[in-house]
Amino acid sequence: MPELPEVETTRQGLAPHCIGRRVSEVAVHNARLRWPVPESLADTLTGRLIQRIDRRGKYLLLYCEHEANGHVGVLMVHLGMSGSLRLVEPGTDRKTHDHLVFSLSDREDDLDAEPQWELRYHDPRRFGCCLWLELPVEQHPLLVSLGPEPLSEAFDDQHLFRLSRGKSAPIKSFLMDSHVVVGVGNIYANEALFRVGIHPLREAGGISQARYKALSAAVREILAQAIERGGTTLRDFVNGKGEPGYFQQELSVYGRAGEPCVRCNKPLTEVRLSARSTVFCARCQR
Repeated sequence: MPELPEVETTRQGLAPHCIGRRVSEVAVHNARLRWPVPESLADTLTGRLIQRIDRRGKYLLLYCEHEANGHVGVLMVHLGMSGSLRLVEPGTDRKTHDHLVFSLSDREDDLDAEPQWELRYHDPRRFGCCLWLELPVEQHPLLVSLGPEPLSEAFDDQHLFRLSRGKSAPIKSFLMDSHVVVGVGNIYANEALFRVGIHPLREAGGISQARYKALSAAVREILAQAIERGGTTLRDFVNGKGEPGYFQQELSVYGRAGEPCVRCNKPLTEVRLSARSTVFCARCQR
């Protein structure tokens, strides 16, 4: 599943090529995603200027202005478990799972001109979404209860310590709770806990604020490193140009069950926690 670094990598890759262009046409080839594509999406989006592309958690937010009335709405995209947004040249053969195609005009605002790019939403498992939101987007049911961004100032040891009091849930589950903090998915939770030596099954409420300070710093560092390297490619993820990410080459524990720990050489242990692979070193993590 694309996690925060993969989504942020996609945002950064698309922005220079999409901002300032108009959507000249929308083709919906399959509307049956996790949340069905609105029937009116093509009519609503066609002719709008893409002003900016933001991210909230794992959701991409394309802010689009209507030329006639100045109305701004937002195309919200979630990549689900296997989705991607890719820029291709017009005329490129459409793949089986290219469910939506957005034709983007040149920057001269001539909608009758030949499109310069096609932005294609590709999703073999169809577990993502492409929805139209009205402002303010923060009030949408899928966004309203999300926790702070892990790379923001709102995410720190005080935030984690305060929310963890009285919690008996394992620290890994607590860290992956989007109400606590957004975007810390399975891969990066495993890596952050290893970096600071915290056992993933420890109760969140039993961890000191000092250790939460180290953990919050590790989360920020690992996510920033993953973004810099284009994310992690384990199965399906590619960025907006169809390129994989390379952070998987630096993973210390995730996907390495049974292999020697990079610190103590003891074989790494794997357990299932909430149906997700959890890999750790029983000697180094307490």
